[in-house]
Amino acid sequence: MSSFSRRLSVAFLLALPGAAIAQDAGHGFLFGAPIGAFTFHAGWAAARARSDLFAFTTDQLTLDRGDFSSPSIGMDIAINASRRTQIVLSGELSGVDRHSEFRKYIDNNDQSIEQSTTFSRLPVTLSVKQYLTSTGRSIGKLAWIPTRAAAYVGAGAGMEYYQFNQEGDFVDFETLNVFHDTFSSDGWAPIAHALAGFDYTLSPHLAITTEARYVWSRGSLTHDFSGFTPIDLSGFGTTLGLTVRF
Repeated sequence: MSSFSRRLSVAFLLALPGAAIAQDAGHGFLFGAPIGAFTFHAGWAAARARSDLFAFTTDQLTLDRGDFSSPSIGMDIAINASRRTQIVLSGELSGVDRHSEFRKYIDNNDQSIEQSTTFSRLPVTLSVKQYLTSTGRSIGKLAWIPTRAAAYVGAGAGMEYYQFNQEGDFVDFETLNVFHDTFSSDGWAPIAHALAGFDYTLSPHLAITTEARYVWSRGSLTHDFSGFTPIDLSGFGTTLGLTVRF
């Protein structure tokens, strides 16, 4: 081997650790920062349940306001508008099915008067999410290192689909007769929300995201619940999810 070849080989071998360090420092992002992310999350959707329909239901049936809260699942698609700002499209589904009885009445056979109540919500929203600190830093023109932890706040609006359904036996308060029936209402309502959250990076492509979100919304009821004010669809939600950067 010539002297030049030996020197070239030594230089190449010496460069390998530096290249490995650069590769590790970049954590796989060798072509710049990500342009967005998907977040798959699950959590708890607490319903405020303050309108008169919920008041009537909890007064007559063996249900409490907390019974309308439920687990939730959802997904966010975020696109980076700037280094600290994201535009986020979100969808989330929550729902509950509760068995109940009339508190003050029994039937002619001294049996409970039973029914089931279901309540589900599906908000679809567009949000602006602002990180309070940098989400990462670039190394040269190629590598990008994500910040280990980054907090954010945000706000948004959209539409929320809901369903409220009661099926079973009910009491006619004028005659005290017991009858079987189904009462149902569903529809879309405008929604606004504020949020705050936290990303904890696991790898260049993956992060754990936890978020709290408060929602304001009220929806019109169908004729099955005529005489009631709009249904309260507001509430507080918390989620824990896996974020995949791309």
